[in-house]
Amino acid sequence: MINRLGLHARAAAKLVHLASSFASDVQLVFEDGEEIDGKSILGILGRGAAQGTELSVRCAGGDEGAALAAISQLFAGRFGEGE
Repeated sequence: MINRLGLHARAAAKLVHLASSFASDVQLVFEDGEEIDGKSILGILGRGAAQGTELSVRCAGGDEGAALAAISQLFAGRFGEGE
């Protein structure tokens, strides 16, 4: 995570909203191997991800390429927070 505040409630909500707009399954894979459903706000907030947390995004389904590209752009753009 590059955001100063990590994957906090507002950023998690943006991620879930975006991930849910795709038919593909979206998983967040943390450095310890734990996988969280990228469409579950409770799962994401329950796991937490502070700044500096390393995670991967895995998408599987018919629109996986578009889903991964959009989610990657969300992360790269710091969730529109400019931090």
